[in-house]
Amino acid sequence: MDNYFFDFDGTLADSGQTAILATQAAFRDYDLAVPDEDAIAYFMGVPIEVSFKKLAPDAEFTDYEFKALLAIFRSYYKQMESSNLTLFPHIEKVLKQLHDEGKQLFVVSSKHSAALIRNLEQLEIDQYFDAVLGSDQVKKFKPAPDGLLFLLKKYHLDPNKSVMIGDAIFDLQMGQAAGVATCAVTWGTHSKKELVVQEPTFVVNKPKQLLKID
Repeated sequence: MDNYFFDFDGTLADSGQTAILATQAAFRDYDLAVPDEDAIAYFMGVPIEVSFKKLAPDAEFTDYEFKALLAIFRSYYKQMESSNLTLFPHIEKVLKQLHDEGKQLFVVSSKHSAALIRNLEQLEIDQYFDAVLGSDQVKKFKPAPDGLLFLLKKYHLDPNKSVMIGDAIFDLQMGQAAGVATCAVTWGTHSKKELVVQEPTFVVNKPKQLLKID
């Protein structure tokens, strides 16, 4: 493989309870039924613009109210992330080796690009990536292939030499829709059983195994 597309949360970085606690706090502030951890974790692979409406199916929001809910979540998340966000073991070494070998690396995340860039800089891995793409930079979110297709076209990349790497079924579905190889990582949100159902090209259990996919 020449081109590696990474999801962020659950693939490169472990945000711990940050997203769960921030979601629950935002819902509580807005007098919504507070979702449990499992429900929040399941939808962590898609943007909050989508997941929050699925987590509150009976709520009726005006555009203003929904934007306010998202803003509250982002505020809580930013407050909590510095004490919770860490890289998964060996991820930095893997990225450095791929980068040193001349591979092109990208991040395609359901996070807003501002938070994504901030987190990459905080973890000191931003220098390894040719480009990053957040949820605010596409019209259709994961599992739609828009983000991958945009980067493939912009950087003139061969889909046959490209792989989408992620911990959620939505990452794998996006990769398949874009016509690239897919790699499921089993240290994130979705279980290996859930991931295997999507028939990914590769399944890895440890970050170091990413150096051997081809």
